[in-house]
Amino acid sequence: MPSCVLAYSGGLDTSVILGWLQDEGYQVHAVYVDLGQPCEDREAIMQKARAAGAVSARLVDAREELCRDFAFPVLAWQARYETVYLLGTSIARPLISKVCLDVAREVKADAYAHGATGKGNDQCRFQLAAEAIDPHVKVLAPWRMEKFRQAFPGRTELIAYCQQHGIPVKASTAKPYSSDENCLHISYEAGRLEDLTVNGVELVEFGMTVSPQQAPDQVESVTLDFECGIPVAVNGKRGTALEIVQSLNIIGGRNGIGRIDMVENRFVGMKSRGVYESPGMTILYTGLLQLEQLTLDRDLVHLRDRLAPEVAEMVYYGFWYCAKMDALMAFIRQLQQPITGSVTLKLYKGNVMVDRRQSPNSLYDEGIATMEGGGSYNQTDAEGFLRIVGLPGRVQGRLRSRRGDA
Repeated sequence: MPSCVLAYSGGLDTSVILGWLQDEGYQVHAVYVDLGQPCEDREAIMQKARAAGAVSARLVDAREELCRDFAFPVLAWQARYETVYLLGTSIARPLISKVCLDVAREVKADAYAHGATGKGNDQCRFQLAAEAIDPHVKVLAPWRMEKFRQAFPGRTELIAYCQQHGIPVKASTAKPYSSDENCLHISYEAGRLEDLTVNGVELVEFGMTVSPQQAPDQVESVTLDFECGIPVAVNGKRGTALEIVQSLNIIGGRNGIGRIDMVENRFVGMKSRGVYESPGMTILYTGLLQLEQLTLDRDLVHLRDRLAPEVAEMVYYGFWYCAKMDALMAFIRQLQQPITGSVTLKLYKGNVMVDRRQSPNSLYDEGIATMEGGGSYNQTDAEGFLRIVGLPGRVQGRLRSRRGDA
């Protein structure tokens, strides 16, 4: 029999796909990539996969790798898709493919299967990553197969299948929105969220954050330490990348930090609605930005800011393993070198506000910047500066005057 490795979450889609692949003649190796999904019984998920007929079921802990090697480099870019989304799901997909292909080589599987639909972004992220790692890999995407879609036209049929076969899943016909969870964030989509007149923040049962209205009435301060642009400590306590994210998720979560509701442009061309919560990463984005403002040269940071939307697009679309991304990551590692110091932020009912920041590499010179008398800046120098930079404008202005342009 042919065999395949299935990126298995234990959720609605992959629970059904596990059985369907067996019906199609595959021996299935289920791989659950632990990315810090909260509120999940991992052993129960493994038992469910075995009970459903998987020839093997394994859990691979990739939480630290996700934070250290994927989320933190994207953080360094201040990359946000369409200015809002912190890419929590997008970042995780290439890592899932990497882990699954490692297992596929080990068990000598013939194919790699996933549960992403033919309408969404995840199919792109899974497949583009897999083919970049192994150009000869066979990717099985049941949602893109007519036979599968005839059996399961939508989520209602999937839910019915699970009910008929006694497969426990969180989704239901009463509350059929989908969620994707990892240590970086939780995303919510589908079901009633497809109706844009529904208030998504009120509909969703958030798993990481309290509502800003229910957050404490007192401001909470949090201090972040960075070394060469990498977060290394929270409130003076050093930790691994994962420990820092987990700590800030708790702190941010109790203060209602990091909820968004957006309509985004998918890679496949359609618009979709997503609700997200990302408390820890929201705090890190704000804190790192404050330290960058002290330590980065103007032209360098402006170049980074022009490239950041392109990096966000590449992550969102699934182009993680490519020469262009390698070059961009080499650039950002160099840019990060002076970003060392600490930032204290104040959190209050969904808001993140800077309190103070300091760095041994600060380019801020109060003697130059002061608006008081004295200082080391000679304002007379600005006269010649403006005559030079204004020269093209004056030449064009004289031409417009001769032509009588308005």
